[in-house]
Amino acid sequence: MKLKNQMALITGAGKGLGKEIAIQFVKEGASLFLCSRTLSDLEEVSKSLTPYLHEGQKIAIEKIDISNPKEIDFLFEKVVSFHSNFNILVNNAGIYGPFGLLEETDWEEWKKAFEINFYGPVYLCRKIVPYFKKQKYGKIINLSGGGATKPLPRISSYASSKAALVRFVETLALEIEGHHIDVNAIAPGALMTKMTKLLLEAGPKKVGKAFYENMEKVNQEGGTPLEYGAKLAVYLASKESDGITGKLISAVWDPWKNLHTFKKILKKSDVYTLRRIIPEDRNITIESQI
Repeated sequence: MKLKNQMALITGAGKGLGKEIAIQFVKEGASLFLCSRTLSDLEEVSKSLTPYLHEGQKIAIEKIDISNPKEIDFLFEKVVSFHSNFNILVNNAGIYGPFGLLEETDWEEWKKAFEINFYGPVYLCRKIVPYFKKQKYGKIINLSGGGATKPLPRISSYASSKAALVRFVETLALEIEGHHIDVNAIAPGALMTKMTKLLLEAGPKKVGKAFYENMEKVNQEGGTPLEYGAKLAVYLASKESDGITGKLISAVWDPWKNLHTFKKILKKSDVYTLRRIIPEDRNITIESQI
């Protein structure tokens, strides 16, 4: 078992990908501290995980609003007292935020998406990094998405917050270099979750015709299996991936199962990161076009 005797904190663990990550982590031997905004969901997940538990594994749950710093402070104290080998954080909680043109969306809802998708994970990292430094080991996994790598008109709070989260991952990885703490982001693919259903219910006028049609196609085809992103999370949480840090990795498109064999190359390269594209990258000479 890849995560035997380890303990992971997973946010947004009540449904969808968070629940699947919890399942895969338990199967790999980890103890879990699960949190979300809905206690009934957590109770259901905890009950469903019981058959997978091995000797020594345990599960705790807590209702938490990840956008509230005081609740994160409370959560942190409970987590560190729950298990002596807490060294994995999975920032999975997230929302789409309001759909529609920027000037037409509710400003408080727009900000709320940033508080959940960006400020919450960042503040949780702020609390946990010193703890991981004392342990001289830790794994931080942040869930990103398509909004981080391309514009998403009419879903601006989601796209902007996820892009910010990826750049935070790259920055934090450099800040904690040398402390044996790896921090990465996962692009899990086009998932069929409650969030996606809300997007489809909003309709093409709210989310844009092209994006709606693309997500409708994903809906018809079933979307990317949740297991893909969850198994990548297991890999990034395991010792097998030690030294891989500061990257945005696609569960669908990247050969992540073998990334540990290229650690030295990855460390010196900017692959799997967000970067500005210059004309030469596309064989364009701007001067000649003027």
